[in-house]
Amino acid sequence: MAPFELAEPTSVSEALNLLDSDGARPLSGGTALMLMMKAGVLRPTRLVSLRRLGLERIEANGGLHVGAMTTLRALETSSLIKHHLPVLSRALRTLSNVRVRNVATVGGALAHADPHMDLPPLLAALGAKVKVVGAGGERSLAVEDLYSGYLETTLRPGELITHVEIPTMGRRRAAYLKCTTRSADDWPAVGVAVVLGDEQRIFVSAATDRPTRVADEASIESLTIEGDLHGSAEYKKQLLRVYLKRALHEARSAVY
Repeated sequence: MAPFELAEPTSVSEALNLLDSDGARPLSGGTALMLMMKAGVLRPTRLVSLRRLGLERIEANGGLHVGAMTTLRALETSSLIKHHLPVLSRALRTLSNVRVRNVATVGGALAHADPHMDLPPLLAALGAKVKVVGAGGERSLAVEDLYSGYLETTLRPGELITHVEIPTMGRRRAAYLKCTTRSADDWPAVGVAVVLGDEQRIFVSAATDRPTRVADEASIESLTIEGDLHGSAEYKKQLLRVYLKRALHEARSAVY
């Protein structure tokens, strides 16, 4: 791994100044970043750690306000999340393994833009938004608008996700199901998130290059499916047909 400078700012403004340099990259949990650096895919000259910015709180304020540096394990075990968003707590139990969840962060998981992640489709279905800050100021993005392709986001150079705002369930019903080809905490071959209420929101992932909204079961037929080591495109399309039916049934049967 190539040598790099490690900076540990104590404010968001200081972090943004440090990121305003060629070769600078933000460091949250580092679970994906370090693997990419070891493989030589990324060669940053400066890593800007976000761990001292005070972005790890979970608060209820109308909806749920989740700091970007909240670990996935803290999100999974939060009493606020269990009470207001039980579907999210359940989904996190099989997101990788507990060693990764102890380190990986919400902001990092979203910014990495791997279509196999469990959080993006579920948060998109729940109507969550990310708050982003950069040299041009602050802005808000729906989670579904954060992605532009495989490992690609609509974040501008130097921008950081500071927190995520998630509406509470209210009278809505939700389910998230995924199919893994090996262990339960493996990368999914497909993921399906369903939220039912005044509006039906369905997002699929892992079979597509980003979390993708579909209207109903019939619209799966028109999707461009990505085959990979977890299954061929045709196999994944059949999995989506089956798992969407199951997710809809689970959401309709949910009791909160």
